[in-house]
Amino acid sequence: MTEQNKEEIKKRPIRTYILRQGRITAAQKKAIQDNFQKHAVIFENKIINFDDIFKNKNSELILEIGFGMGTSTAEIAKSNLNKNYIAIEVHSPGVGNLLKLIQEDDISNLKIIQHDAVEVLNLMIKNDSLDGIHIFFPDPWPKKKHHKRRLIQSNLLKLIAQKIKKTGYLHIATDWEDYAVWIIDLLDKEELLQKMSDDFFKKPDYRPLTKYENRGIKLGYRVWDMIYRRI
Repeated sequence: MTEQNKEEIKKRPIRTYILRQGRITAAQKKAIQDNFQKHAVIFENKIINFDDIFKNKNSELILEIGFGMGTSTAEIAKSNLNKNYIAIEVHSPGVGNLLKLIQEDDISNLKIIQHDAVEVLNLMIKNDSLDGIHIFFPDPWPKKKHHKRRLIQSNLLKLIAQKIKKTGYLHIATDWEDYAVWIIDLLDKEELLQKMSDDFFKKPDYRPLTKYENRGIKLGYRVWDMIYRRI
């Protein structure tokens, strides 16, 4: 490895994801080809003017980091048509699936950005501009040697807090107890965030119960819903 290559590796930013691309279906690929331009926001080094991309003007804006296959994301947007949603995901199967749902259900208050969340937050989102941020069931990376790969880290929480309006909120959900303890510890240390409740087992009505989550609950697993207010 050359010295130049070593320097390039050092300069690469820490990502909010590990690229583990799953197999994309023909329907998902077609949804990307047909609908990406219409329902996605292209990543660029430019602050988004949300009134330019949404029909709802001056509405509450919620950003989601990592939406998986997008089923819950679409359901939340459909149930809250008076709010606007930006959903960030890097994996193409999930992007294709959510684009398919947006097109099928004519969801006009939801846009996708397929890019790393840290770069989107840094370069495209103004400080004090978001009414809420959702991070539902991020990969827990249970092995201790992989904890550095976890999405929720102190530097990300600091960045997130800067983007949320005062009195806005951050909502993180996980079904992995060790990860929940990790997240709560980091959240409690972030001076711009304050927990709204000590009851982390009460699911807000706006977050849909997924099939996977429902199966887990029947087997005795618990889900932590950690909601913190920007102060």
